[in-house]
Amino acid sequence: MRRLWQAAGWLIVAAIVYFSLFQAAAPSAMAGGDKLGHFLAYGGLMAWWSQFYLSRAARFRLALACIALGAAMELAQGLTPDRFPEWLDLAANSAGVLIGWLAAPPRLPNFYKRLAAAFPGKPG
Repeated sequence: MRRLWQAAGWLIVAAIVYFSLFQAAAPSAMAGGDKLGHFLAYGGLMAWWSQFYLSRAARFRLALACIALGAAMELAQGLTPDRFPEWLDLAANSAGVLIGWLAAPPRLPNFYKRLAAAFPGKPG
């Protein structure tokens, strides 16, 4: 189950990279609506990986990695022909990471642990 959960997590990372660099930005009906997308994407990413990285030190490293990914995507957007980096996007990414960390177990249920218990198999 752990490998499946990790594979899904890496798919989330790949989706963030794809939508950050290769997909044209979709217009938003509300002002600053793209910031909500940044917030949700990085909050979801942090919450996903936090399901099985439970120690404070591991989550701190995970948060730094998620913020570094957001910073790298913003810088890389400057190298694309139709995207550009924004500091407010990086702030929204980082705020999402913080909320994802705060929402992670034990504050909210550990969905990974529940799923692993529901489908016992090889340990891990």
